[in-house]
Amino acid sequence: MFQAVDHAFGGLDILVNNAGAGLFKKVADMTPEEWHRNIDLNLNGAFYCAHEALARFRARGGGFIVNISSLAAVNPFSGGAAYNASKFGLNGFTEALMLDHRHDNVRVSSIMPGSVDTEFSGDPDKPRGSDNSWKVTPEDVAEGVSMVVKMPTRTMVSRVEMRPSRPRK
Repeated sequence: MFQAVDHAFGGLDILVNNAGAGLFKKVADMTPEEWHRNIDLNLNGAFYCAHEALARFRARGGGFIVNISSLAAVNPFSGGAAYNASKFGLNGFTEALMLDHRHDNVRVSSIMPGSVDTEFSGDPDKPRGSDNSWKVTPEDVAEGVSMVVKMPTRTMVSRVEMRPSRPRK
């Protein structure tokens, strides 16, 4: 993937780690394989992509990494141990990554949305948009990413928490 970006666009300036999956089971009910699959995608995937991006950023004189985390990273819930752990870990990784590379002209931010209107967070029998008008939209999250990367280079937004302004009562 990174070689294709290099070839098509001449290099990488911004990496947005937005892949994720949720495993929502109590610890006693999940298998070790399910646990590993969730951690591998949500946490290790961000590491692998950041590692590749950093080599490119070093050659280009800097860059930007935005990790899409979740409010579940700071608000654990029953049945969310694997998802919560992966997002707690992603937040810690993001903060350490920022500290490791801020003097390499690499800015690192985390966006933590909650209740986003996607198939991920909703009932699979309800398509996106049905009865979910109160939720944050994927476009809202994208706007948050855009806002963060457009900040002047002297400024870095470490973390953005996004939540619905009018959740269900």
